[in-house]
Amino acid sequence: MIEQPAYTRFGFSDEEWGLLVGLPQSVLTAASAAESDGTKRTMAENAAGLEGIAAGRESASPLVAAVAGEIVARVGDPEAGEELPVIEPADPRAMTDDVLARAGQAAALLAARVDEGQAGAYKHWLVEIAEQVVTAASTGGLLGLGGDVVSDSERRFRDRLSQVLND
Repeated sequence: MIEQPAYTRFGFSDEEWGLLVGLPQSVLTAASAAESDGTKRTMAENAAGLEGIAAGRESASPLVAAVAGEIVARVGDPEAGEELPVIEPADPRAMTDDVLARAGQAAALLAARVDEGQAGAYKHWLVEIAEQVVTAASTGGLLGLGGDVVSDSERRFRDRLSQVLND
């Protein structure tokens, strides 16, 4: 018997599932790119974001668990010591705008296709990933001491993401 793709259980097309599966890693990258922190801090942010994505596998939401499982299968499991490559977008603002637009599309898709609990769990998970990334490494300071845990630009991204998802 041929196994059906995970997205068919939830009533999504391949393209719609691609949006939902691609968005968490894009949120991670956009949250990290919100403030230029240097390679070491960006690596810490990536690791925190990947852990947040992987933690979704344990979600009570079948949708979040399925999306997280697929992402980890594609990009690697932080529990196995795997890391994401550091991605520094050429135009962070354009990337952020794109991620926020896709987040709005995902919110509309979820509102139309799944119950409020599943939609809420997915949106909350995305904001949690952003939160984990922006709090993973302080910005500013000297030799890793001092600085802000969350910069204004990181806070703005996280808050805009939450607003787009919940409007």
